[in-house]
Parts: sequence; structure tokens; C-alpha cells
Amino acid sequence: MKSETVVVPADGAALPGDLVVPESARAVVLFAHGSGSSRHSPRNQAVAAALREAALGTLLIDLLTAEEERRDVVTAEHRFDVALLGRRLVAAMEWLGARPGTRGLPIILFGASTGAAAALRAAAEHPDHVLTVVSRGGRPDLAGDALPGVRAPVLLVVGGNDAQVLRLNEEAARQLQAPNTLRVIPGATHLFEEPGALEQVADAVREWCTECLGAASGDEGQLRG
Repeated sequence: MKSETVVVPADGAALPGDLVVPESARAVVLFAHGSGSSRHSPRNQAVAAALREAALGTLLIDLLTAEEERRDVVTAEHRFDVALLGRRLVAAMEWLGARPGTRGLPIILFGASTGAAAALRAAAEHPDHVLTVVSRGGRPDLAGDALPGVRAPVLLVVGGNDAQVLRLNEEAARQLQAPNTLRVIPGATHLFEEPGALEQVADAVREWCTECLGAASGDEGQLRG
């Protein structure tokens, strides 16, 4: 398993990231973090580790530079700029597609909070480059009119006690025309801090990604809608 710190050129910025690619990787998961978080998020780090056990590579990057993050804490000018986050995510996808070691691998987009909206926008704009989109406690509603244009299957994972976000995910799911599943983790709140909750998230995401890879190769039939 090869692990390295990388710098991804995106939209005029240099974004730091952590890339890990297992031997014989079947796909690479690109993580999009929400505002106030980073590639060091313990929750996404835990999910990434579980996905690598399933022979999936992972790229965790910061979609904002350190200076933009500092400014955003004061002005909140970037945290809901889904268009900006989406452009940078697309640039990261292109970087993965051109890089030895990840070139040719299917790309899975994994978004948390506002990163989920950015992932959905990127998937809608580049339908041939995304295998599936996963949202963890995300705000897919912020993808707006991009939702009906998403063609990749979508998994929405929400805590059962995260009432407002659950409602927003239900509304977003109704706008999606692609196959999609809303997975509710019983008793979990927004950050899935309850005992066993994050493990349930990781298991659900790993199963979903494996199913998508199987469907893409024609091994497992159609995805559940």
C-alpha cells in the first residue's frame, strides 16, 4: 500500500492531500470535506481506512487553502460556495485521471456536509468520470438544480437523530433521477459520535461501493433504487 502527501493544483490553488493506493486498487475514493473540517477529519479518516481494506484507494484533500480557511472563519465567504468547491473537486478528479497509479481507476466521490453538494455538482457536470457519489451527514440539497442531472448512483447516509439534515436529504433524494438509497443510522446524530455509529457508516459505504463496482463490471446486476 503506497501512501504519500501530495499537492493538487485546482482552480488556481495548491491543495494539500493524502493519497493512499493499495496494491491492485479497484477504484479511488475522493473525499470532499465540509466547512470547518479538513483532510484530517477523524470521521473521514476512519471511513477511508475501512475502504482501503476493500482495495479502494483514497485521496483526502482540503478544498480550501489555509489562508481561505482562516478568512472563512471570519467572513463565511467560502463555506457555502458550492460552485467553488465543485470546481476544485473536478480539478482533483482530472489530476487523479492523469496520474500514474490512479489513471484509469473508477472515481468514487465521498462528500460530508457541504462537500456532499460539491460532489453531486461535480458528478452532474462529469457523468462519465464518476462511478458513484456517497454523502455522509451531507447537505445534498445545496447542489440545487444539479441534482436531476446526476447520473451516477447516490448513497445518502444520515443519522436517525439528525432530524433537520435527514429531512433535507429526503427532499434531495426526491429530486435525484439516478438510482439512490437513503441509509439512516438509528440513534446517530450529525457527527456519528455514538458508539458503533461510525462503524455502521463505514460498513454501509464499503458495501455500497463494492456493489457499484460489481454492477459496473456486470457481475451483480442492477443497483437497488
